[in-house]
Amino acid sequence: MLNKLPPVTRFLLIANVAVFLLQMAVGDRALANFMLWPISDGTYSPSSPGYSFLPWQLLSYGFLHGSFMHLLFNMFALYMFGPPLEHTWGNRRFAIYFLGCVIGAGVLQLVVGWWTLSNGGQAYPTIGASGGVLGLVLAFGLLFPQQKLMIFPLPFFIPARVGVLLIGGLSLLAGATGSMPGIAHFAHLGGMLTGWLLIRYWSGQPPFGKRRPPGPRSVS
Repeated sequence: MLNKLPPVTRFLLIANVAVFLLQMAVGDRALANFMLWPISDGTYSPSSPGYSFLPWQLLSYGFLHGSFMHLLFNMFALYMFGPPLEHTWGNRRFAIYFLGCVIGAGVLQLVVGWWTLSNGGQAYPTIGASGGVLGLVLAFGLLFPQQKLMIFPLPFFIPARVGVLLIGGLSLLAGATGSMPGIAHFAHLGGMLTGWLLIRYWSGQPPFGKRRPPGPRSVS
C-alpha cells in the first residue's frame, strides 16, 4: 500500500511513525529538546527547567506526537490529502508546502506561548504534525472545492471548501475561548494561514501579485 503513495507523502508517513516508535522506546524526556518550547525573555521561569526554544524545534516538533490516536489522526489525514496534492504540485513543491506549514504553525505558536508566559501562564511544549496537516486540508479545499468530505462528528458529506471554513472557524473559536485545552489551536491556524499565503504566492495573487502596468493615457 505504501508503494502506491507518491514519495514525499510516503517518506512523511514513515518518518512520523518511526519517530513515534522512538518516543515509545526512549521516552518523551529524552526527546524534549526536539519539542517546540516557548521563547523566554528572562522575566519568568519555565515550569520545566533546562528546556528552552532552539531553532530546529520549528521543524522537529512536527514529527513528534503525544499519543497513538494523535499520530493516527494526523497520518490518516496525510494519507488522504497528501497524494492528490503531491500529484498536482509535484514532489518538491509539496514538500516545501507541508514543511512550510509546519514551520508557520510553529511560529504562531511561539507568539501565543510568549504571550501566555508574559501573562503568568506556564511553559509547555508543542508537538504534532497538525499544523502541516491542516495546511493540506486548506489546500485541498482550495484546489478541489467541490470534493466531498465527512468531518467528524457530522454524519454527512460536505464540500471541501465548506469543510475548510468549518475547521478554521472551530480552531479560531476554541483558541480564543480556551474551550478545548491541551490542543494548539493557534498552531492549526498558523499552518492554514501559511498554506494560504504560499498558494497565493505561487499563483501570483495579492499581496504577492505583480502590479498591473498603468493603462493608456493621453498627453495634452
